[in-house]
Amino acid sequence: VQLQASGGGLVQAGGSLRLSCASSGGPFRTYAMAWLRQAPGKEREFVADINNSGTRRSYADSVKGRFTISRDNALATGYLQMNSLKPEDTAVYYCAAGRTPYLLATTPILGQGTQVTVSS
Repeated sequence: VQLQASGGGLVQAGGSLRLSCASSGGPFRTYAMAWLRQAPGKEREFVADINNSGTRRSYADSVKGRFTISRDNALATGYLQMNSLKPEDTAVYYCAAGRTPYLLATTPILGQGTQVTVSS
């Protein structure tokens, strides 16, 4: 499966963005997916994940209550709705996929990232 993230941009603190992750080349509905991010000078970190059917989600504490991960298997697309954005959310955001939660966590398939910049 191949992934392409989009929807990033420049937004003021308190604003919202919706990221999309388009999948191709494989049965998206059989993959768990996640969003990761990497800020300048920092390691890549987990943001949120969702199982293949969309029935289970988990979030990093830093985004809980502000971000929502979802997916539409019919469209082979995943989403990350980001509300109440903060300057510390500034990063390149990547969507990731894995056949199992273990593979998602250890050897994820990564797409190209999309830049999110939050101004104060």
